Amino acid sequence: MENSAALRAAALATATTAVLLAATGCSDGGTKQSSPAKASSFASQKLNWKKCGAPSQAEGTGDAPSPPPGGGEWKCATLRVPLDYAKPDAGSVELALIRAEAREKDKRIGSLVFNFGGPGGSGVTTLPAAASDYDKLRARYDLVSFDPRGVGSSAPVECESDSQLDRYFAQDFMPGDAAEEKSLLTNMKSFAATCQSNSGRVLPHVGTTNAARDMDLIRQVLGDDKLYYFGISYGTELGGVYAHLFPKNVGRAVFDAVVDPTSTSEQGSLGQAKGFQLALDNFAKDCVDRGDKCQLAGANVKEVEAGIVKLLAGLDKQPIPASGTRMLTKTEATNGIAQALYSKEYWQLLEQGVDEAEGGSGALLLALSDAMNGRSKDGTYSNIQAANTAINCADFKDRYSLEQTKAKLPEFRAASPVFGDYLGWGLLGCTAWPVPGQWSTPDVSAPGAAPIVVVGNTGDPATPYAGAKHMVEKLGPGVGVELTYKGQGHGAYNSGNKCVRDAVDSYLLDGRAPAAGTVCQ
Repeated sequence: MENSAALRAAALATATTAVLLAATGCSDGGTKQSSPAKASSFASQKLNWKKCGAPSQAEGTGDAPSPPPGGGEWKCATLRVPLDYAKPDAGSVELALIRAEAREKDKRIGSLVFNFGGPGGSGVTTLPAAASDYDKLRARYDLVSFDPRGVGSSAPVECESDSQLDRYFAQDFMPGDAAEEKSLLTNMKSFAATCQSNSGRVLPHVGTTNAARDMDLIRQVLGDDKLYYFGISYGTELGGVYAHLFPKNVGRAVFDAVVDPTSTSEQGSLGQAKGFQLALDNFAKDCVDRGDKCQLAGANVKEVEAGIVKLLAGLDKQPIPASGTRMLTKTEATNGIAQALYSKEYWQLLEQGVDEAEGGSGALLLALSDAMNGRSKDGTYSNIQAANTAINCADFKDRYSLEQTKAKLPEFRAASPVFGDYLGWGLLGCTAWPVPGQWSTPDVSAPGAAPIVVVGNTGDPATPYAGAKHMVEKLGPGVGVELTYKGQGHGAYNSGNKCVRDAVDSYLLDGRAPAAGTVCQ
């Protein structure tokens, strides 16, 4: 499992983190613009919209969605798509969709399709949970999302059982000797083999190229001439690939929390090490600035972070009690710290979790780690991490040996004393995967596409700020329009910053793109 990909997937868990904490006190290449002709018959199907039921386990369980703000109801449907676009007669899979119709029917623009990232996150569960953030847009758009292929209720990738996953996620992903290295490689090989055994039919077809083709089928079946799109985190990569394949079909689109399309898997992981370290530095500075009000020891940033490094080193030798019979390991503590850095709102939980762990209780950091891994409080797992691994390994070609990985660790450790080892060892994530990857970096060039607003956050730990500039460059002249938010956390629109929201809403609702280079703070 690729640790940098797992950290990106954690953004999807943020919407459910508060609930969990309460309980603690190969893709084939494509041609531009059109799918293979034989696949066109799929575009003529009619969707049967019905009241949504409760999420499946693969989607994360829970209750049926509450009515959206402003009234109305959520409706769900399934869309049939080709398993293999190169052989559209060779079988199909069904995608789960969700929709809340626009309030102002006479001013309706069309459908606004969301992908919230991961990869591996369920749009069917995330859109209702985040609906209040997009209520203004619902005035003139149907809000629509979906579980991409391999995700949630859309032919989900299935790997290990819940009890096996408890052990898998608790293992030492940062081995310190040959025996631990052997154990990690064995467990990764076993995980990949189980995924192949349970989901071998879909694994070669869950990559981003096929997900982009699926989005164009969604557009057609919804009856929209253009795809109006809001992509967040990995959703920006998916949106970029869509724009490359179907540039003339791009309507008004927004990319927020931008994945760098110029980064290989290694470069992306190293960038995340630096990004999460920057976020941790900002957290530690805030702690120091608050003086005695901060529960963590340290007169400066270096001392606060040294305390966290010491805590993790202790957990490497001896895990501590957490919840029931479960223990907090170094790996899970690292996960939990990273999860809390996705939003400044969770800094207080990070402070509390580290303080409690130093006192011998790992419950809070474990709950944060569970949120990242898609574990519900009843002990069941969604398939977010299985899908995350499957999609990333179907996309990226790079496969690293043990020797290659160990040779790169010094650079990762220099980038972050807390996250460097974790993300460096994560390079092994696709080594045993049974499906080859498609690219080193995705092609997002989209000549002739409508303007796409690309929003970068200078304090984003998971998708570092430089990715926004690179996305604008690779989309091509006259397509990408960069908007900068000087803030903290993953993403910008959901920060509530008025400047960002006004700029994005103005484009999506009225077609007025912000001036290139606009800065919000």
